[in-house]
Amino acid sequence: MAQIDTLPPLADVIAENQLSAKKSLGQNFLLDLNLTAKIARQAGSLTDCDVLEIGPGPGGLTRGLLAEGARRVLAIEKDPRCGPVLDQISAAYPDRLSYVIGDALDVNPLEHLTPPIRIAANLPYNVGTELLVRWLTPPEWPPFWSSLTLMFQREVAMRIVAEPGSKAYGRLAILAQWRADTRIAMSLPPEAFTPAPKVHSAVVHLTALPKPRFEADAKVLSRVVAAGFNQRRKMLRASLKGVAPDIEDRLIAAGIKPTERAETVGLEQFCALARAVAAG
Repeated sequence: MAQIDTLPPLADVIAENQLSAKKSLGQNFLLDLNLTAKIARQAGSLTDCDVLEIGPGPGGLTRGLLAEGARRVLAIEKDPRCGPVLDQISAAYPDRLSYVIGDALDVNPLEHLTPPIRIAANLPYNVGTELLVRWLTPPEWPPFWSSLTLMFQREVAMRIVAEPGSKAYGRLAILAQWRADTRIAMSLPPEAFTPAPKVHSAVVHLTALPKPRFEADAKVLSRVVAAGFNQRRKMLRASLKGVAPDIEDRLIAAGIKPTERAETVGLEQFCALARAVAAG
């Protein structure tokens, strides 16, 4: 196995620093540095980019990002035990790694990084979806990031890239595909991690579009989609009755049959419905 840098193997780093994974923090560590470097490469060229990483743990992906040429990496880690490990990586890559011990939900990356910014992370399972939704729903678009390269449980990854009519299709697919190109970059079996989770994982790559695919008010679209998929088996005229008193008329104006269910309605139609609802 080729070494990506002169730092110790991750298994030695974990043992030396007593970094047993904590279930309460959603930690599952990748120990194969060739694999973390491969994930880093899925983010594209990093030479002229700053990178935000969430949940670096023992630093496998961090080292991959730096070895692949990231201009600067900001790592946000909730577990204070990881501080000495990140200090060691920082010393090996002078002036290219900074980190914050804290909650990623509370940190403003723009206080630490300069665009263009890519986000790459083996996200902790317990906050991954919430972070993704935040990144997809900023007050203004385009966002501060140009791309997201994120590890999820495979079930969540499939929800991001799902098409209408599929079992996985829902709110997450609409939010992601409205404003970004999405693809599954690679899949990983449970045994790639320590400890091994009970599910397969996948890396999803999202590239921010300059503007959304179809015109719609973000807040109205989010409200319509949330209501539509909250009761998946109901016809839209029933699941959306709280959105507008004359929802059947709005559905027809958007080219949607009131008897359709949310999982059969495409992104363009949902955007048309959001415009119809916003029209008052």
